[in-house]
Amino acid sequence: MPEGELIWIIGASEGIGAALAHHYAAARARLVLSARSEDKLNAVLAELDGKHIAVPLDVSDRASVEAAARTIAPLGPLARVVHLAAMYDPGHVRHLDADKAAQLVATNLMGSFHIAQIAPSLLRQGGQLALCGSVAGYIGLPKGQIYSASKAAVINLTESLRLELAGAVDVRLICPGFVDTRLTRQNDFAMPAIITPEAAAGAIARGLNTRRFELHFPKRLTLGLKLLSALPYWAALPLLRRFMRAQSTKNTETIS
Repeated sequence: MPEGELIWIIGASEGIGAALAHHYAAARARLVLSARSEDKLNAVLAELDGKHIAVPLDVSDRASVEAAARTIAPLGPLARVVHLAAMYDPGHVRHLDADKAAQLVATNLMGSFHIAQIAPSLLRQGGQLALCGSVAGYIGLPKGQIYSASKAAVINLTESLRLELAGAVDVRLICPGFVDTRLTRQNDFAMPAIITPEAAAGAIARGLNTRRFELHFPKRLTLGLKLLSALPYWAALPLLRRFMRAQSTKNTETIS
């Protein structure tokens, strides 16, 4: 990565986004960091050198994203936009709060849509736009239905963008597995192959420097889920039920 590249990281106040900010700052990039929480963004900035800036926004609010873009535009063309902001609310469909589910869709899906429409104009020719799906979007997972559905839609949106913007924007798809963050700590089951935010950030940074469209990690989890999603439903769904029962059993054993 050339020194001094201007990179916009959205969802940079904690977790993977904050870890990615540290990674790119160490590589001497210039960073624009965005998230809803200005206080958390400033805390991340305080850990970095002084050449980076924070531009708070709410990706679910179109006007907020447009205002952020107006602030960023005079800084010069962006080399990369990495959009990681997301909401997560695990639970069975019958127990989910409808208003919170609507906000999750507004953040995960519509937020990605707003970035997909607005960010390309800030990129240099051939610049990179990376949107964050999830392995949860490969196939519907128990207790994550609204999140899984929103991430499946983001995957589909990113696939479409890859074709629509070919030659002008280098569109990439990021699909993490389980990463130890504030969001995943809401899960009440044992998370297989869970990794740290720093490991996830390293995988993203390395992957964005390759020619691969989709960056999925850790492979020991993602390859199995990809295979599962490719199977016919009569084979995939029983295997998925068995897998989830096994994880629930592991969790019970850990608690006891």
